Amino acid sequence: MIRLRTAVTAVALTLSGALPVLAQAVPAGPPVNVQIVTQPGPAMPQFTRVDQPLLRDGLAAKSNGRIRVTLASWPERNLNGPEILRLVRSGQVDIGAVPLNTVAGDVPLLDVVDLAGLNPSLDQARKVAAAMLPEVNKELERFGVRILAMYPFAAQEFFCRGQVTSLADLRGKRIRTGGGSSNDFVTQIGGQPTGIGFPEVYGALERGVVDCAITGTGSGNSARWYEVTQSLYALPLFWSVSAYVVNIQWWNRLDPAVRAAMEATMKEVEEAQWKLGLEQTEDGIACNTGNREGCKLGRVPDANPMRVYRPVPADTEVMRTTLTSTILPNWVKRCGARCGEVYNRVVAPITGVTYAGN
Repeated sequence: MIRLRTAVTAVALTLSGALPVLAQAVPAGPPVNVQIVTQPGPAMPQFTRVDQPLLRDGLAAKSNGRIRVTLASWPERNLNGPEILRLVRSGQVDIGAVPLNTVAGDVPLLDVVDLAGLNPSLDQARKVAAAMLPEVNKELERFGVRILAMYPFAAQEFFCRGQVTSLADLRGKRIRTGGGSSNDFVTQIGGQPTGIGFPEVYGALERGVVDCAITGTGSGNSARWYEVTQSLYALPLFWSVSAYVVNIQWWNRLDPAVRAAMEATMKEVEEAQWKLGLEQTEDGIACNTGNREGCKLGRVPDANPMRVYRPVPADTEVMRTTLTSTILPNWVKRCGARCGEVYNRVVAPITGVTYAGN
């Protein structure tokens, strides 16, 4: 017992000695007010399990209250994805988080990180994101913004009204997409891509404005899409790789100690989000289909759980061939010939898929 008390006392002394060092990491000074807008919904684990504890609460704790973060999700500010980048550029928001494919209309190179069918695994998606970060920041810095960190959502799959067991069942259906290469894929398989902001998708599915919608298995669960759809076709089309983007002028004006604390926090956020993306993919399937034992992060429907249909091998092959025949060539047309060169130099060594050009 004496040994145990001695050990506990030693640990306590060690921790108490470490606390002043932590407090001094951000020296006293004028308060730093930070406006951050992230995530398509306030109930998403990306927001509740990562952004709130690490960005909002964590930065305040690390800086002894000097860094004051006002954090909101898109709906809380009545915003959609494409507006986030523009607000960060204008300085109305200091840091914003947005899926790259939703803002690729402004910067087409962003699309290459997460083209439909490009990354069959989350591990490969992370390698591509890391390799492309310097390239996409070169583009973004021309607009006065840069990426601090990239992260995924769960695998982006098909939530559908009625029964959908294969890609063939999607022919003729109106499908909500995130734009860009997902439009190309849906068109190629005979569907009708439809653009709808994430907060409005539930109502569109409920009214039959669209027959299906593509999103992460966990994101769809947090938005209660299981109430308005019956089938989950679990073909991982992409990962909705997203980015925390910062206004460069604001960032460069920060006290270096404050900026260093925020950089360290963003690394923590990035690690937590990649881990969450992996966990949430199967968790989302379990939750949506009523598997209480497997549902740890989301919620199980009170009634009428969805049915999951796993992809047949032929559909996985369709996704791969569509990448080379349609998605890559169409992306290069949108982005320009230089983008094809960037892809072959940076991404192809990771994916094993080369852009052949015309």
